[in-house]
Amino acid sequence: MNMDMSQYLDLFLDESREHVDNMNQKLLELEKKPDDLSVLNEIFRSAHTLKGMSSTMGFDDMADLTHHMENVLDDLKEGELSADTFTVDVLFRCLDRLQLMLDNIREGGSGGINSSDLVDLLDQIRNRELVEEKETGVQHAAAIAEPVSPEALEPEPSEPPIVPDMNEYELAVIREAFARQLNVFYIKVLVDPDCLMKQVRAFMVFKALEEDGDVIKSDPPAQELDEGRYGEGFAVILVSKAEEDDIRSRLEQISEIRVADIQKLNAGAFYTAPPSVKTGQVTTTESSKQPTKDSDIAGDSGPTQERVQKIRQTVRVDIQRLDNLMNLVGELVINKGRLEQIGQSQKITELNETIEQIDRITTDLQNEVMKVRMVPIKQVFNRFPRMVRDLAHELEKEVNFILEGEETELDRTVIDEIGDPLMHLLRNAIDHGLEIPEERVALGKPRIGLVKLSARHEGNNVFIEVIDDGKGISVQDIKRKALEKGMITPKESEQMDADSAISLLFRPGFSTAENVTDVSGRGVGLDVVKSKIESLNGDISVEFQPGKGTIFRIRLPLTLAIIQALLVGVGDETYAIPLGSVDETTMLSRDEIKLVQNQEVVLLRGSVLPLARLHQLLQVPKEQGADDSVYVVVVRKGDKRTGLVCDNLIGQQDIVIKSLGKLLSGIGGLAGATILGDGQVALILDVGTLF
Repeated sequence: MNMDMSQYLDLFLDESREHVDNMNQKLLELEKKPDDLSVLNEIFRSAHTLKGMSSTMGFDDMADLTHHMENVLDDLKEGELSADTFTVDVLFRCLDRLQLMLDNIREGGSGGINSSDLVDLLDQIRNRELVEEKETGVQHAAAIAEPVSPEALEPEPSEPPIVPDMNEYELAVIREAFARQLNVFYIKVLVDPDCLMKQVRAFMVFKALEEDGDVIKSDPPAQELDEGRYGEGFAVILVSKAEEDDIRSRLEQISEIRVADIQKLNAGAFYTAPPSVKTGQVTTTESSKQPTKDSDIAGDSGPTQERVQKIRQTVRVDIQRLDNLMNLVGELVINKGRLEQIGQSQKITELNETIEQIDRITTDLQNEVMKVRMVPIKQVFNRFPRMVRDLAHELEKEVNFILEGEETELDRTVIDEIGDPLMHLLRNAIDHGLEIPEERVALGKPRIGLVKLSARHEGNNVFIEVIDDGKGISVQDIKRKALEKGMITPKESEQMDADSAISLLFRPGFSTAENVTDVSGRGVGLDVVKSKIESLNGDISVEFQPGKGTIFRIRLPLTLAIIQALLVGVGDETYAIPLGSVDETTMLSRDEIKLVQNQEVVLLRGSVLPLARLHQLLQVPKEQGADDSVYVVVVRKGDKRTGLVCDNLIGQQDIVIKSLGKLLSGIGGLAGATILGDGQVALILDVGTLF
């Protein structure tokens, strides 16, 4: 069975990342519950699987490191070692090294990173002669081991082999093997139902078998195995000089593989079968009257095969394919808009009915494609427990880290971009927000500080909150730091309200840290967070209570591909404002607009609302005519509301976001462009950078 392993590199990287992430999460659990055997078993399985995959793919340094990790984990399972802080720390360092190797492989490298330092540490852990551990190890293992019934120790009865239908050439090879006194085996293996790399597992089995033998026949055929098109497992006929025990031992080293049956065949198995016997039927005289139970192994579509198909009905899809599909849906949305406009102008009943059908189908298709692109935010959240743990140790703080809403789904594009901003906020919460344990106790707070990361859906948006119960934010400290850095004048400081002071946090170069450390104080952080969030058509706001804590709240759109927008007219041009940024719309008379310190404002429901005229911001001519009344779109930018004055309101519409290209991408206030139903191009406004 020949296989180009390069075609499975992406699968290997994805699955390896999942195993490393899983081990990170489970090690955190093990640190809290060092005697939990189920957690240990899960870590061990991930390490074992990763070792097998990396060995098969030829990444020897990774295989060697995971092999030594596996040895330590096995000792932990057997009770010969305890999961103390040193051991857990070393295992965490091993996971960091594995991640570096995976990053190197993803960038085109060989993953060849020397890990002898960690291997030495792992060996030291195993060789520590702690008498107390040795004395209690056997008792500990006995206490946690599950009782095994006598029946479970009995070997499963072997079923009659299913010898695949063989041609004359294959039979000639078998006859030659018997003549040369070689062994001929029927081997049946089962694959874990949750296995995502079935073709690789098949390759690993063939590679192990062909070390000192030849696979003469497989069922299903080798090509189907190569493509992963088989059910619970497969069967092979092997000619080998090895003995049964050696073959079984070799196969049992492969992760996610279980040897269901190995039988040494005699020549009669190949000479007594009638010519009409087909694949999947029993060919030995002794067992030809028994019903076969392995139709799914042979490829038949029986009840077992249906059960296997229901176990896992997910597939990995290249993100580029999803992007292409979304682009096609976008074109469909554009043409739907054109049809609607034609229908309105022509007033044709039949056309309008057809347009309604297309509208319904397009909307359903759009929703389904968007769902396909959605992934749980836990893919990002799962990175942080380990980071929080390490940072808390470094800063000598005690942290209770809580995750909520991990199943909340976001567009894959947004998921890929949100990790770094959240990391900045969490580091700030632990470093700036939480007090040291002694200070918390003196203040009457719990010794252990709280940091919570949560996500939730709300309309067409996802809200993410980073909450801590630390010291909160001091407006006076912000003003003092801003004065020291020359960001504001003393007069501005006196006149500045709390909201304006908070906005200074997001200025480049601003930091409230007294000392520069590896964690903070360099003035790089919240400005980067704000820029990234706004580039995703979102916004960020802050709530705080001095002495009680701080909440950073992020609003993000569910998707960046197709969004709902409000179309407005400014002069002869049409612009789109993302609906997620719009609070309300209203019409004002000219007399209601006042000028305060050279700023147009209006009193709207008891609150002063600053106004900005779009024709001035965009530098386009305004519509000629009476100016007795104006349309105002009230938009939200973080905690602030502003009224955008436009010439007219056109209406709400689904729009497809198109890139502006290299020449226009640097223009502030613009998020992209879209094509309207009449073919006109409308620019999409970026409220975060518009004013």
